[in-house]
Amino acid sequence: MRFRSEGNERGSVTAEFAAVIPAVMLVLAGCMVCFQLASQQLRLQDAAAVTARSLSRGDSAPAFPGASVTTRSDGDLLCARLTLAAQLPLLIELSAESCALA
Repeated sequence: MRFRSEGNERGSVTAEFAAVIPAVMLVLAGCMVCFQLASQQLRLQDAAAVTARSLSRGDSAPAFPGASVTTRSDGDLLCARLTLAAQLPLLIELSAESCALA
């Protein structure tokens, strides 16, 4: 048995669905951007650790594409800080620091 409503609601589900799709796509795009930033930060942290260990042994610092390296000594520790502008259309700068015994 079908119930008829008072007004004409034909197509209202389609209109609601069409309004929700852009919002869902925007949320998914935001999630993907956050995932990319998190994975880029992890790679940068690993590169900072490798750089600090290499410099403490006296080797040359391995290159991380697009990152600038600054070093500092803190007692027996040699610290390396990598800074990288995010590769996304956002104005975010990622940085990671790691220290190793010199």
